[in-house]
Amino acid sequence: MGTTKTEGFESRITEMADILKALGHPARLAIMEYLAKSPSCICNDIVGELPLAQPTISRHLSELKRVGLIKGSIEGKNICYCIDEQTWMRVKGALAEISEILTVNKNCC
Repeated sequence: MGTTKTEGFESRITEMADILKALGHPARLAIMEYLAKSPSCICNDIVGELPLAQPTISRHLSELKRVGLIKGSIEGKNICYCIDEQTWMRVKGALAEISEILTVNKNCC
């Protein structure tokens, strides 16, 4: 399988593509939805909500954290996760920008 060419694109575009790619997995979307519904949670709480094993959920949490969509803090033996609101606002802004362009440019096929 070939590699995806990312050189030549603005850094904001490649960063947003990486974030959106991370959101492209159903488990990660479910995790984001769960975190949005609660102010913070412990990893084991998420395991009870999703039909996945704890190591699988940990890998998905790691990917969401890598792209900056979530942040976590250690409390004793537990790690609490929550949505990183700054990154989420950037995602919303990027999608709103594209939506605005589509609204103005209705010359589509």
